[in-house]
Amino acid sequence: MRATPESRSFRAVGVAGLLVCCTVLGLAGTDLVLPAVPGLPDYLGGSIAQAQFVLATFAAGTGIGLLLFGELGSFLDHRKMLVSSLLAYGFLSGAAAMAPNLELLIALRFLQGVAASCAAVVTPGMVRALFDEQGALRALGALGSIESLAPAIAPIIGVWLLSAYGWSASFWVTAMLAVGLSVLVAVSGRYVPAVSGNPSRLGYWLLVRNAVFQRYALSQGLSLGSLLAFVFAMPTVYVVAFGGEIQQFIVMQLLGISTYIVAANLSSRLVRRFGAERTIYGGSILAFGGSILMLAYGLLGGREPWVIWALFLPFNMGFGFRGPPGFYRSLQASDGDDARASALVILYVMLITAAATALISPFVASGLWPAALAACLLGALSLVILPLLPALPEDT
Repeated sequence: MRATPESRSFRAVGVAGLLVCCTVLGLAGTDLVLPAVPGLPDYLGGSIAQAQFVLATFAAGTGIGLLLFGELGSFLDHRKMLVSSLLAYGFLSGAAAMAPNLELLIALRFLQGVAASCAAVVTPGMVRALFDEQGALRALGALGSIESLAPAIAPIIGVWLLSAYGWSASFWVTAMLAVGLSVLVAVSGRYVPAVSGNPSRLGYWLLVRNAVFQRYALSQGLSLGSLLAFVFAMPTVYVVAFGGEIQQFIVMQLLGISTYIVAANLSSRLVRRFGAERTIYGGSILAFGGSILMLAYGLLGGREPWVIWALFLPFNMGFGFRGPPGFYRSLQASDGDDARASALVILYVMLITAAATALISPFVASGLWPAALAACLLGALSLVILPLLPALPEDT
């Protein structure tokens, strides 16, 4: 019996939903764990500084994985890559849940990050192949919206898991979900598009040499990296430095993500009115201004949660304005190599976040200023790069 157009459409939506779940689970590898980080030294030994490496190594592993799977995707079936990586992610998460000390957990988190990154590389192409052009645009837009909600929702679930079942619960939940999703993708194989990339001997080297691409990619990586490095530090700042509650961090995240979503949806209107370059510059300046105010408040010894929440809003609003056009123009500058360009931009984000998180880890329990200082420096660099490297023509 032949499938009707309605049944094919319903099936495509179902497969797209499954692929979105795979991507979101990879993103949640950090946000589910965030609430448990301040207390890890109490459970596993070690120091607060070491506990921050639980976040830094996952980000670093994700960056390496993006490069690895971006290259492997040029030769291998993306369905097999996704199933294998989800299985690996599940088993590594289970191993992390049983880690007897912080050192082993840190090492496993790096491998976890590598495995978790595959979905972000392969699912956009699969989702696009499920629909026609207009349907693909709607589906990819929905994918982006759902992904932006993950950093707000996952920490709330992480807090509940931590309070109800202990620090390892988020790892066990991730393990079960990853294995379950791998099975679902495997049994749905005939309906999941068989996508593979185009091999190129030069690969990433062409993008590394492309000054226009580097302008947008590095600025995007530094801008988002400044935001993520600040967010990664704040659970420890609230709980350890301020003696507060993890719920204060959750409120900050909810406000920040809500502001980002609103700003990102307004971004296209700003581009139409002012142009992409002015929107990128304006958003970068707004985010940098927010980080300067946060640093000033931290240096003055400020610790009121409501003040931090308020200062966090322009930070997120600025990136919401500049993020979409910055990422889109990096793809435009890639000369058609969208998959590698996407992987390289996210690589920059992850490596910059990992480096900043590691560098401030010895000081993160001292208060607000180390995280705010890292955000300021990265935000300043994201602005400095823009006039130094060549831009695309405004009407491109």
